[in-house]
Amino acid sequence: MEIYEFGKELINEAGDFIRKRMLEDFRVDAKLNPNDLVTDVDHETEAFIYDRILERWPDHRIIGEEGHGTDVEDTCGILWIVDPIDGTLNFVHQLQNFAISIGVYIDGEPYAGFILDVMNDNLYHAGAGKGAYKNDTRLGRVQDTSLAKSLVALNSNWVIKEGIGRTFTEVVRDARSTRSYGSAALDFVNTAQGIVSAALFFRLHPWDYAAGMIILAETGGITTNLLGEEISILNRDSVLAGNPGIHEELQQYFIHDEEFITSHRKAHGEK
Repeated sequence: MEIYEFGKELINEAGDFIRKRMLEDFRVDAKLNPNDLVTDVDHETEAFIYDRILERWPDHRIIGEEGHGTDVEDTCGILWIVDPIDGTLNFVHQLQNFAISIGVYIDGEPYAGFILDVMNDNLYHAGAGKGAYKNDTRLGRVQDTSLAKSLVALNSNWVIKEGIGRTFTEVVRDARSTRSYGSAALDFVNTAQGIVSAALFFRLHPWDYAAGMIILAETGGITTNLLGEEISILNRDSVLAGNPGIHEELQQYFIHDEEFITSHRKAHGEK
């Protein structure tokens, strides 16, 4: 439990760091496109987390969104997967609705997940096989729901993309309604709490989901890619996360659509 308690302490310290740092000026840059933003605070928070982990455990390895761990090619040993600010667009425009996400894996197996809703100061955490918690309160089991009676978290951008939009449109049409929160980590904890019944993404990176799928699993939820396949913690993939009932229902929309499957394989470098 030493790593687990350290993880809780570390993510809370990182949250304190962000809340103080955001009161000062910070630079905003674009990465791959004008809407893919990164700030000084992203880089500084990742460095803060990186330094604290290696100061304690020099042999641990770390993958971070902002550049740490680009040489990691396997899951041997103890691996920390870090998103210093998940929801940078929200951070820049709203100064809220963003999270720190840290997943810990040992020899490729889930060990612990930590997600801090920074501005609400709510810590979601779970140890594999030990339950999931919001602060000190244990989360209950997610209940099966049908799509027709569910809210699902879904970015509307996917609805207008060629090759995949038709399938996402069908999901939107058949759901009770959709929500887009702009932070995959927060979408995961909302799913774990039943605030939404599922969260769907066409493209995420490991730091977006490494912690969330551990927390969701501890409430009985299921995470796969949109084709129902196991997700790697080293490569980007699509994500379908939800309670067991809706997960099975939603999967059917994607696994029978040949155009979607072809687009999915192409987007994720699969044959």
